[in-house]
Order: sequence, then C-alpha cells, then structure tokens
Amino acid sequence: MSKPINKNTQATNDQTDHQGDTLLKSTRTPSRRNLLTGVGLAGAAALVAACDNGSSTATKAGPAIARKKRKLKMVTTWPKNFPGVGTGAERLAKRITDLSDGAIDIRVYAAGELVGALGSFDAVSQGKADIYHGAEYYWQGKSKAFNFFAAVPMGMTASEIGAWIRFGGGQELWDELSARFNVKPLMAGNTGPQMAGWYKRDINSIEDFQGLRIRMPGLGGEVMKRVGATPVTKAGGEIFQALSQGNIDATEWIGPWNDLAFGFHTIVKNYYYPGFHEPGAALCLGLNKDMWEDLSSYEKIIFETAAAAENDMMLADYNANNGRALKTLVNEHGVQLKRFDDNVLRALAKISSEVLAETAQIDDITGRVFESFVKARAESMRWGEIAERAFSEARDMIKG
Repeated sequence: MSKPINKNTQATNDQTDHQGDTLLKSTRTPSRRNLLTGVGLAGAAALVAACDNGSSTATKAGPAIARKKRKLKMVTTWPKNFPGVGTGAERLAKRITDLSDGAIDIRVYAAGELVGALGSFDAVSQGKADIYHGAEYYWQGKSKAFNFFAAVPMGMTASEIGAWIRFGGGQELWDELSARFNVKPLMAGNTGPQMAGWYKRDINSIEDFQGLRIRMPGLGGEVMKRVGATPVTKAGGEIFQALSQGNIDATEWIGPWNDLAFGFHTIVKNYYYPGFHEPGAALCLGLNKDMWEDLSSYEKIIFETAAAAENDMMLADYNANNGRALKTLVNEHGVQLKRFDDNVLRALAKISSEVLAETAQIDDITGRVFESFVKARAESMRWGEIAERAFSEARDMIKG
C-alpha cells in the first residue's frame, strides 16, 4: 500500500526541479546567434537604444555573461578633440564602454600623444596599441588596396561605400587584406562628400595644376601628380603651418566644418568644389587581430554595434554642421566659393580611371578589391541616376 503524497513535499520537489532547470539553462555558454535572443530582449533593446542615442542607461545587457575587465588604448590620426573625426573617435570609445557596462575601458590618444598620426596602424599591428581610428588611405604604402576602403578619386559616396562594405563583399575583402597585418577592420565613420580644397591660385584649366604643391593623400595625390602637381601627405595637425609658411600651395582637408576650425580661410580665399578625390570618405576602427580573437562573442557584437552606430552618427554630424560652416566662411570671412570647370572635371575623371585601373594591376588582392569596388560603384550609379539624382534635380525646381 503506497503512502499518501505530502502536498508540501511535492511542491518543494517541483520548485527544486524548476530551479535546477533554470540554473542549467543560465550556465550554458550562449552561441553568438543566441546572444541577441538568448540573453533576453532587454539585452538586444539595450544595444539598439544605445545606438540610437548613445545613452548608458540601458547598458545592463549582459549581467549573466562573465566579462573580464579590459583596459584598451585607442590611437587616432586626428588632432585632440577635433570636431567630427576627433570627437567621433571619443564618442565611439565611450559607446563601447557604456555598452559593456564599463567592462571595456578605452583610453583615446590623439595624434602625437602616444604615436604619430601616421604611426597608428603599425602601433596596432604590432600590439603597442589595441585599436586605431583613422582613414585607410594613410596605409597605402603597405598596400594600395587600402585606399578603396577609405576613398578613391571618382569613387563612391558615403551611402554607396557603406552598401559595398556591408552587403557587396567589401568587408570580406577588407578582412582578408587587414589580416595580413594582424588587424581586424570595422567601418566606423564617414565624413560625407568633401571639398576639393584651398588653392592660392585660380584653377581654370587642367594646366593650372602644374607646379602646385598640394596636400592630398591616397590615390587622389597620384592624380595630382599626373597633372603636374606635387602631392604631399601630411597629418591634419600639420597642414595649417605648412600652408601659412608656403611649404604647400594648396590643401584639401575635409569640408567647411573642419576647414573653418583649422582656419584655412585666414590664409587662402579660393575654396574649390567638388571633392573629386573623396566623395564619401569612410573611416576605420582597426583592432589588433590577436586582441579581437580573444574577445567573447558578446564583446565582438558590442564593437560591431558601436562602430555601426558611429558610422551613422558621424555622417549626420557632418551633414548638420557643414552647411552652417560654409555660410560662415562665405558671409563672414569673404571666402570665394568656386566650382571646377567641367573641362577640368572631365580631365580629372579620365586620369582617375587610369590611376585606379593601373593600381589594380599591382597584385592579386588589390585587383580583386578593385573589381568588387567598380562593380558595386556601377550598380550604385545606375540606381542613383533614377533615385537621388533625379529627386535632387526635381527638388531644385523649388528654388525659384
């Protein structure tokens, strides 16, 4: 004859079994796919909320995940606290720290504070720093292919290069290229369309470039060389002195917001557009690959999410500030806004195409990057003709 079941005992056993199941589930190592779903909707919401507004109030996204404290060094190619690119790097570092609830603590070093601007890549590659924030064309001495992941003459706009890197095979090629130097790259900023720059002489024909010493990095500098100019690569913090002392005759930097901050208008009044050499300059968050591979899946998602958010934030920052700065330069400082003649642009476009095609012949990786890039550009241009360009032309009708 069986004993009657004690209801209190049964309830206790049921509760114990339930707690055991819960404990078992909570101690399983989450897969990367499940990190956004298995950590709970609160975790995913925290990442989204932080991307939307940069707030740290929703960063308790992974309390059940064991996280070790990391103190990381980020070196940049930008002057300290410089608007847009410099403040964007600071904002990105803070977002990573907030999303990790302080587990990842990043100290940002401006150009020259830990290493020189152009030494950032080597510092991260060799493990002397953990992360860099900069423009990839600065490393073209290591591989010309790096240019395509920042900006090339007559290349792609901000939205176009983002589409290529994220959905057109660009990221995979970028990963392959950077891995050769022990770096993991993430797109983490864009300045949007740039200006052609400041010129001490008028540029009315392609011949007017001859003999000009101009600060222009990357493949844009190679185009300048072929039209008779002498290209010079200088970090941002070095440009004003070089221009004021006559060491260069012209310079491009970024656009009205940043150019106003540097004070180029106090030296030169001729301000040319369009920036044929950088129609949408993408910036990179480069991580030491050994450090990247040591990150947990959740930590990698934090870096990827923060980089994507900063890409959007920085572009919005530039679009919000460039118009106001341009108005100030023209109305308050007497800057002469000038457009390159169509014949000049046609000549620059022809030479740009030649430079890119010749660059593609250097080695296999550069050739494959070039082929992927030009395919994506062609597709974007076709869509742009009937989308943004057509709308822009239609919208111009309201100006009258």
